[in-house]
Amino acid sequence: MELKAGSRLKSGVCDTQVMVIATPDGDLELTCGGAPLVDVTADAPGGDVAADHKNGTQIGKRYVNEAGDLELLCTKPGEGSLAVAGAALTLKEAKALPSSD
Repeated sequence: MELKAGSRLKSGVCDTQVMVIATPDGDLELTCGGAPLVDVTADAPGGDVAADHKNGTQIGKRYVNEAGDLELLCTKPGEGSLAVAGAALTLKEAKALPSSD
């Protein structure tokens, strides 16, 4: 799937919805709960969340891939976990602020 910043996607097997913040060029195999993400306006195929993809998503949190060039913002939480090409996305950590001494 070709992604662009601002795209809104949803899971076909749980309530998760995300917005694309940053994406690398090219096609990506983006999944949630083990099933492909679809455009938020498309009909969801349905089904169950895969047992090994049940870590869940949290509203307002950003998820990134290992390279850091893919970033998704969770706009609606769900039971499934996000992955790209089979590799799980992780929560983006907040940057430490400098000391004010």
